[in-house]
Amino acid sequence: MKNILLLVAIAAISLVGCHQKGNSLNKVVPQEEMEKIFNEIKTPYKYGVVVKHPDTTKMVDSPTIFRKNDIWYMTYIVFDGQGYETWLSESDDLLNWKSKGKILSFTENTWDANQKAGYVSLVKTDWGGDYTVEKYQDKYWMTYLGGNTAGYESGTLKIGLANSTTITEAEEWNTNNSPLLSPEDEDARWFEDKTIYKSLVIRDSNKHTGHPFVMYYNAKGDTANYESIAMAVSDDMHTWKRYGENPVITRGKGICGDAQIAKIGDIYVMFYFGAFWKPGAFERFACSYDLINWTDWGGEDLLASSEDYDKKYAHKPWVIKWNGVVYHFYNAVGTSGRVIALATSKDLAI
Repeated sequence: MKNILLLVAIAAISLVGCHQKGNSLNKVVPQEEMEKIFNEIKTPYKYGVVVKHPDTTKMVDSPTIFRKNDIWYMTYIVFDGQGYETWLSESDDLLNWKSKGKILSFTENTWDANQKAGYVSLVKTDWGGDYTVEKYQDKYWMTYLGGNTAGYESGTLKIGLANSTTITEAEEWNTNNSPLLSPEDEDARWFEDKTIYKSLVIRDSNKHTGHPFVMYYNAKGDTANYESIAMAVSDDMHTWKRYGENPVITRGKGICGDAQIAKIGDIYVMFYFGAFWKPGAFERFACSYDLINWTDWGGEDLLASSEDYDKKYAHKPWVIKWNGVVYHFYNAVGTSGRVIALATSKDLAI
């Protein structure tokens, strides 16, 4: 009997050990899986510029793509010399876009008077899914880069929260909320205590972090004078807590920023851009099983400068798969100014 109990105990210990080993291994996405993901998401065909401002002195930036009632919508930001405002466009085919107007505008005597660069929250992340936007508390939500200093990303930038009952009309969103996260917060970490830039909020139904809402954002520190991607979590969209002690993606120089999340099978893919840790600005990606531990792709750029209209920068991704085609929207800087361009997995320019 003692021998049987001993064997049972040894077996139990072995099972626990295997389980722990499996969890540890699952923190790293194997190279062969990374290569499969790269082959799934790559977009070698440059379609061209799809959104530009009629006034070439104004800069267009940061697309977010979603779908409602069989129509595609894109939010994007415009810099006009004073600061950022957020606009809305629509499309029937993801190729031809028509502007509907502003949804976040300049205000007076507010903490975000001169900067309101918005990014729609809770867009469904399933690869090849419907790309609809989830409501929470019967409203749509958007985080935004906010600040009151005029100029290009000037002053101390913080993360604001806006909401609306419509996501398809050019109506002003409500911004009567205090900043969610600030570099001046007491719990601001060493790599984010100077300024904060773009943010993305997704729903994590699996609660990998123990919380249903996860935010990724890029930030710069007083001593870390480079941009890294950080993480925060929330139970209610209003109160956010920083997650972890270090960035989830960083190169220790230049920029890693503007995360977008897609889920392909059991792997989460983070599209992001890199800049200045090698020449130019270019698109990269990382993979994770749990939204916390990320394996950075070490191969060729997902997308890089190759055309006159993106010869300076090709960066700031939003990538979707629809009807078997991968569409990679990005911010292009070149001969057409600062515009939004598109690359695809199939040649649609024929």
